[in-house]
Parts: sequence; structure tokens; C-alpha cells
Amino acid sequence: MNVTEFQQWVKEYYEKRGWSELDIFIRIGFLAEETGEVARAIRALEIGRDRPDENEGTYEENKRELTEELGDVIGNVIVIANKYNISLDEVFLAHKKKLSERYSDQDKQK
Repeated sequence: MNVTEFQQWVKEYYEKRGWSELDIFIRIGFLAEETGEVARAIRALEIGRDRPDENEGTYEENKRELTEELGDVIGNVIVIANKYNISLDEVFLAHKKKLSERYSDQDKQK
């Protein structure tokens, strides 16, 4: 599945579930929550959680958790992009252009 197909799948799935109708500020809150869950998953992978009320999990289990949480972040980003009719291809190209222009002098020195 390519990025355009995935963006369309998320659009259709979230619409079917009624999730796309949420206010954009609620969606931003979900994105922030999911970003925190990514941080938590990375911590579990890197230094552990060290909490008696949580199972430690194997490296592979923790990696699967991180993969799922990254998917949740991407899903929320896609919903936001879709709200403003922005394709992920456009996002990727704009990001690449911004970084290439910002650091072009440094890249030439390397």
C-alpha cells in the first residue's frame, strides 16, 4: 500500500466510524495524546518503565507497541491533512524542500 492509498483508506475508515466529524481541536488533543504514547513506548524500549503496575514486555512486544502508536500518530496527522485537503505527498515534498533549503549550505560542506 502506498501513502496515497493509505491516506484514502484512513479517510474512508475514519468517516465510517464517525471520527472525522470531531472538532479539529479535539483531533489535536488526540494527536498530542498519541504523541505521548509514542514517547512512552520509546521509553519502554530504551530504559524500561520501572513501574510495578505494568508488565515489562519483551523487546519485540515493546517494538510492536511503538509501531502501533506511530500508526495512531500518523492516522491523526492524516485526518488533519484531509480536513484541509492536503495530500501526504504534498506534506513530504514540502518538508523535504524546507529542510533542503534550510540546511543546503551545511550539506555542501559535508
